[in-house]
Amino acid sequence: MNTILITGATGFVGGAVVEYFLRQQLTTNNALLLLVRADDKATGLARIIDNLKKFELNDAHFSALNEQSILTGDLAEPESFIHDSRLDNVTHVINCAAIASFGNNPAMWRVNVEGSLTFAKRMAQVKGLQRFVHVGTAMASMPDKDSVFYEGMPDNEQNEDLVQYTASKRAIENLVRAECPSLPFVVARPSIIVGHTQHGCQPSSSIFWVFMMAIKLKKFTCTLDDQVDVIPVDYCAMVLVKLCLAKSLSHNFYHISSGEEMCTPFHEIDTSVAKANNAPRIISEYEQISYQEFTGIRKQFKDVLGPCNDKIILRAIKLYGGFAQLNVKFDNSRLLDMGIPKPAAFNSYIDKCVSSTRGQSISELMQVDFK
Repeated sequence: MNTILITGATGFVGGAVVEYFLRQQLTTNNALLLLVRADDKATGLARIIDNLKKFELNDAHFSALNEQSILTGDLAEPESFIHDSRLDNVTHVINCAAIASFGNNPAMWRVNVEGSLTFAKRMAQVKGLQRFVHVGTAMASMPDKDSVFYEGMPDNEQNEDLVQYTASKRAIENLVRAECPSLPFVVARPSIIVGHTQHGCQPSSSIFWVFMMAIKLKKFTCTLDDQVDVIPVDYCAMVLVKLCLAKSLSHNFYHISSGEEMCTPFHEIDTSVAKANNAPRIISEYEQISYQEFTGIRKQFKDVLGPCNDKIILRAIKLYGGFAQLNVKFDNSRLLDMGIPKPAAFNSYIDKCVSSTRGQSISELMQVDFK
């Protein structure tokens, strides 16, 4: 039996990975070992189950997990778990853990780079380890505006990172490759992960609130014809598990993305949200304005968005507006060559995202991305 170590299982992507294992009944041949921040195994298991309930799993699914499935520890302090002897029996790793905030979290480099490198070095010593799948981010490539970024291309190091998160994810990839040459290291870089095809934003409202904010304001930094490379979290999870368990892989780097053909124009997002809300589209009133112009109307934010901190809203517009203006697509031919299907189009499940966030303010929804 394989032993699959999954980090970040109390988060959005890691939770979806565990959901996939449980729903597909893959635990028959694969024992799960879940790294969790907790004082003890019982508390850790409770945290895992609380997160999985957001994916509407039930007691029958949870029966595959117990306290022996829990490895208590924290990537911020890897010494808290890297000496556990159970690591020596791990055959596969899916490393989802990271501080994925676009805020200035002071622990980001310690977790995403330093702690992750210590963890990778420890797993490189495990003789039976067959694969270490590391979850990065496609935006770490620093793509050029209006481009298609292909999997064989080097990162554009002449461009600047819009946020420290992308810089940290690129840094750890380079460090692991340089310092852990024996690690069976495979990088999966997802594009923008928004919602779940079945549960909408119930597991997490990450990023979705940005589209709702722009629609409410009827303004943003991109045109309605610009496109965004969005994938649902359950598709991302499925691909990560496939990469983890594949008998052989042709490459050590993959995009998990919509690809050139499946990216969603912003006007289609507007149409789908309007249909879900039984409301008119904003297309005739929409304005593309600059960040500087947004600063001039900041006092209007509360009237449109409800109670909010205009400084945080402006910061969000600057960060996410920068990504939206890129209008970039990420090639996914390597997954397609494996026989993995294309992801569901964003507008095919937007209705679930809308219904699962109805009644929540922009300020409430955005907290997950500014922790």
